[in-house]
Amino acid sequence: MDVPLRDVCKYVNGKVNVIGVVVETTFAKKTMGTDYCCALRIIDDTRHDFSMAANVFGKSTENLPLVAALGDIIQLSFVSVTTYRGEVNVTFNKNTSTFALYKSKDDDGLNSYQVSRPYFVPKDEDKIIINKLRKWLINFQFSEDSSKFPLFRELKEETFVNLACKILHHSEAAKDEWVIFVWDGTDTQSNAICSNLENELKHPLPLQRDHLPLPRDILCTFPTVGTILRIIFDIGVEKSHFHLLTIGKWVKINNLRLTLYAGLWHGVFTVQTKLRFISNEDQLIAERQRSVASLVDSIWFIILLKLMYVSYEFWSRLACERLSLILGRMPNLSFPEPSPITVVNHRDHVRPVTLMSVLTHSKVTAIFKCVVRVVAAMPCKAENLRSSTGKYRMRLTLEDSTARIHALVIEEDVVTLFDGIPDAEKLERKLNKLLGISEDNSIGGVKDTTRNPPWVCVCLKSYYLSKDDIWGTRNFRVFDTKILEDSS
Repeated sequence: MDVPLRDVCKYVNGKVNVIGVVVETTFAKKTMGTDYCCALRIIDDTRHDFSMAANVFGKSTENLPLVAALGDIIQLSFVSVTTYRGEVNVTFNKNTSTFALYKSKDDDGLNSYQVSRPYFVPKDEDKIIINKLRKWLINFQFSEDSSKFPLFRELKEETFVNLACKILHHSEAAKDEWVIFVWDGTDTQSNAICSNLENELKHPLPLQRDHLPLPRDILCTFPTVGTILRIIFDIGVEKSHFHLLTIGKWVKINNLRLTLYAGLWHGVFTVQTKLRFISNEDQLIAERQRSVASLVDSIWFIILLKLMYVSYEFWSRLACERLSLILGRMPNLSFPEPSPITVVNHRDHVRPVTLMSVLTHSKVTAIFKCVVRVVAAMPCKAENLRSSTGKYRMRLTLEDSTARIHALVIEEDVVTLFDGIPDAEKLERKLNKLLGISEDNSIGGVKDTTRNPPWVCVCLKSYYLSKDDIWGTRNFRVFDTKILEDSS
């Protein structure tokens, strides 16, 4: 006899059969012994305000429930009822218990897509309960506090967080080392940078968490506003439910470890991380999708006005009004107010774009205005700006909320950037200001100074080195940009 979840508490220290909807699952992990385990959370129409834990053990990951989609139905037979920290849960014994998994929709009738034992056939009463749950699930709305799922822009410290986000891509950075790319339409806050500027040549500040850059065709599928957060798998975490991370779908992730890597946020799937069920009418996801759609709509609105050759004054006023409405609902750091440290020549009418827009621009050669932070420079000392050939040359690492890139400053652009070639002391002072290094912690005195570069406006141009591979040899230069004298 199947026991409704609300009545399971009556059978503590006993055995029961239950049928429920899987609303949450962890990735498989190895136990202290030889087994593997995963933890599910299940609900039914008698208990859905609070889910019940179901701990499943097996000899391998293949013996564990491989849930095809959160919201599918699981049948657990002869499982033990126990309590942990005052909460009733059920435990699956690999030797005596059985399970069967069914789709949440009746596309396959009552055929299970995974069973723990061959020749398992549901009883008539089991079929009635499964069909009842399927009908109930159609209009079910899981009650959840949206404040427990912060936006990317609200992430402030290294901790464990819950996220509601969209899966954009996943790639294998190395053998069996996967990176998941997620996005929620908002921007993470900028972080302090700590790297040895004098060792930038041998150990440069990385452009991303994964050292291999993504192919351009993949980058061009990404949004050009909003931070794209990278998530990796911790050591020992099996990829048993990797298939639940479907590209293009929104997911809820519980207990994701958030850490910093070279000043960049990234997430880590740990053995405590859980994937949550999302219904078709999930209110939190629907709200975020509407915000994103409104932002995209506004961007196309601006492009349309430009294509119509509307006068700049009219276009600018309408664009600002429209964006202010959208950004009021969905604050974004993509275009923060730049510090008056730099000035760009003759480009006041050009609206800034993100670095992701620069990377994915349809033309290999183009000119852009961006609001960025200069997070690294090579060389970092004034006396090294002139190369052995007598030419001025340096490489800046630029960052905004969407990407990091390298941009060269060459010859006359170096002269423009520093407003001529002043004495070494003044030049170094300007560079320190650009890098966010205080006078008390100058580069000459401290190699690993923690710095917080200001947001500044720069002009960029893209160019290529070889006609035979224009995209593969594409580079960027800073030009028409000048560091102003210290007003003090």
